Amino acid sequence: MTDPATLAREYYRTIDADEYDALADLLAPEFVHARPDRTLSGRDRFVAFTRDERPMTETTHVVETVYDVGPGDSGSIAVRGRLLDADGAELFAFVDVFTGRDRRLTRLETYVSAGAETG
Repeated sequence: MTDPATLAREYYRTIDADEYDALADLLAPEFVHARPDRTLSGRDRFVAFTRDERPMTETTHVVETVYDVGPGDSGSIAVRGRLLDADGAELFAFVDVFTGRDRRLTRLETYVSAGAETG
């Protein structure tokens, strides 16, 4: 698993499956997640938030389109998708921009549809 698109798909899979050790393995120690409501700096901080602090944990990420916006193993990709609740209802649409380096994700910038509460 080397390219950012594969890493991004695995990122969503590990979050949806509550596999937090596997999630941590995907992220560089300096990983940063910039989202509309906060910025989480550091792999450990991000994993702790995802595991212990998210308001909704029974969600599913639906990846609709992956756009390659950078070269090879050290490039960036954008993912357009939707977040669904436990009943399959759409919570919001999102675009995530991932940056990877050395087979790990280093940065994620999340953009959500207007009025969405991120979970």
